[in-house]
Amino acid sequence: MDDYNLMRGFEEEIDFTEAFRDFYNTFKTTSGTYKYKNMISRMPLENRFSLVVDFEDLLEYDPDLAHHLIVNPDNVLKCAKEALLSELETEDREFAQKYSYLIKVRIKGLFSKTKIREIRAQHIGRLVAVEGIIVRITPVKSKLYQATYVCRRCMDQEVTTIVKSSLIPKSIRCPNCRKSDALELDVKRSLFVDYQKAVLQEKPEELPPGQLPRAVEVEIEGDIVDVARPGDRVIVVGIVRAKQTRVEGTATLARSSVFETYIECLYVETMAKELEELMEITPEDEKQIKELAKRPDIDKLVVSSIAPSIIGLEEIKLAIALQLFGGETIETPDGTRMRGDIHILLVGDPGTAKSTLLKYVAQLAPRGVYTSGKGSTAAGLTATVLRSKATGDFYLEAGALVLADKGIACIDEIDKMRGEDRVAMHEAMEQQTISIAKAGIVATLNARASILAAANPKLGRYDPDFPVKDNVNLSVTILSRFDLIFVLRDIPDRERDSFCSEMITIARMYADDKAKLAKYGLKPPIPRDLLRKYIVYAKRTCKPKLTPEAAEKIHNYFISMRSQAQGERAPIPITYRHLDALVRLSQAHARMRLSNRVTPEDVDVAIKLLEYSLKQVALHEGRIDIDVLYTGRPRSEQKRMSIILRIIDQLEQELNYPPDGVPKDDVVTRAALELRATPDDIEKELDKMGKEGIIYFPSPDRVRKTS
Repeated sequence: MDDYNLMRGFEEEIDFTEAFRDFYNTFKTTSGTYKYKNMISRMPLENRFSLVVDFEDLLEYDPDLAHHLIVNPDNVLKCAKEALLSELETEDREFAQKYSYLIKVRIKGLFSKTKIREIRAQHIGRLVAVEGIIVRITPVKSKLYQATYVCRRCMDQEVTTIVKSSLIPKSIRCPNCRKSDALELDVKRSLFVDYQKAVLQEKPEELPPGQLPRAVEVEIEGDIVDVARPGDRVIVVGIVRAKQTRVEGTATLARSSVFETYIECLYVETMAKELEELMEITPEDEKQIKELAKRPDIDKLVVSSIAPSIIGLEEIKLAIALQLFGGETIETPDGTRMRGDIHILLVGDPGTAKSTLLKYVAQLAPRGVYTSGKGSTAAGLTATVLRSKATGDFYLEAGALVLADKGIACIDEIDKMRGEDRVAMHEAMEQQTISIAKAGIVATLNARASILAAANPKLGRYDPDFPVKDNVNLSVTILSRFDLIFVLRDIPDRERDSFCSEMITIARMYADDKAKLAKYGLKPPIPRDLLRKYIVYAKRTCKPKLTPEAAEKIHNYFISMRSQAQGERAPIPITYRHLDALVRLSQAHARMRLSNRVTPEDVDVAIKLLEYSLKQVALHEGRIDIDVLYTGRPRSEQKRMSIILRIIDQLEQELNYPPDGVPKDDVVTRAALELRATPDDIEKELDKMGKEGIIYFPSPDRVRKTS
């Protein structure tokens, strides 16, 4: 209380209106121009109603004035507006008088940021800056600022009042007849301001482990409405307010003694979406990063720094490292956007550290979101339209992929999601947008995120005798969108098991001894914080481009692989999506070296990773056949099945479509002759087609197609 009285005493000594008038007229930039004087003179010409004052300028001009602004913003901003109106009247009196109710002084660039979960009672009435993610936002509405009433009894009598709260006061009476029920609002002569309400939620990377994200309501008025959309990361500068909650009583509505805090927004700044602009890198950090980049084994250092407690999985960790650095997103002259984000799927047996790896990556990535498929829906991953209980309005709420924009979304147990929920990911994975058309809201949100997903086999363990499609409950459309797919199998191996067992026990024995952990390779060679900054710095400074040699190497490899598919029955090794994946992986490896040039050596790493992945999931009879991954059966088998189906059609036509099917022996004889196979091989093929429901047997010696 003494501090408050002391502050009041200082306020009486300072004429804030005069102080701001001097500030507007005298503050100069380093180049010598009158910054705010020029801005004020342009306001009537540009039809702008806000003067945005940089807090750094105010602090440089008068630290005491800046301090008073933080502590008592209502009084100081009122004086700042009076000073602004007086200056505007000298520029354009008509503009100043006509729009005086819309003209505002806004503050941006506060040095200290207050976390949402740290807002307390002592912040009420103070100016704060809060960072977070917009998760909900209402449509723009018109809020009554100055109400003009006309008395129906007196007719000519008008009553004008300023509406200071969200509720229109009921105590207004006609000064002539002293009646309140005869007053009628004249909308045409009343004044309105644009109004919008948003919900600001704390950032995922700042969320303490095991805690639910906190949120605060933000009320936005004037010319800063519609600046942000759901999913945008913003800095909100505003005054913390408190409003009384209403409690449902038995007969009447009672007022609670508990107040809810919200922020009256003065300025909202949309933060740059790029990962590289979210973290501050000091000159010392930059020096360390450049020294690391000069090392010839930088890729091995980065790989060793990713989940060092998980033994082995070097190829998978290298792929994840490339995913963290990412390729270069480009837009072609015709407007087509080619993504640079890399998608990876891990399919494996239980106990192969998939979930641990995903959680580590979510914490390591400068912007990472972790979610589990069992507890995720289409709305939770993409976006949803909700209805406000208070107003009945519909508003958008961003999901995990939108919140992970320009980062990594780690989706564990993706196979446990419902099929209709996974379909919502298709657009996000390739076009990297989320389109919503619900309840009259049609919007497109950005979801420019890399996806690292993990899935378990259907029957508990991965069966190498069956393709990926039969091992995991995922559709072809999802599988085809992953750049790399890895299979993690728990195969007993005495030497490897002995090494892993030793490392796990050592990690337990010397959990607090960093020197011992480093000796056994269980401590990351690059500390996690430094590696995060390394990734951020690489994405900020490096824009890798293909050199002619690298482009030629990718071209020659792609052509040589595709040329293996000559012939009607020859398997197709890779598709054009894999060509894009090669470019992305090569760019990511160049970025890991802080290089702007993609060399043939970078392409070699990309080719090695791609082939390692394809040999795990698309190998058939010693050759890569992409149809094994996408359709669950090799190209040769598809061809045999199509020929058998054609033979069944021919026999049906010849026998005038018998209701009990065609003779099985005739099918076997013709197919064996055309395919140059033994009757036993054709019998096996027919049995397999029957199990898959493509054909059926009305009797043991008859066969029909499933219609």
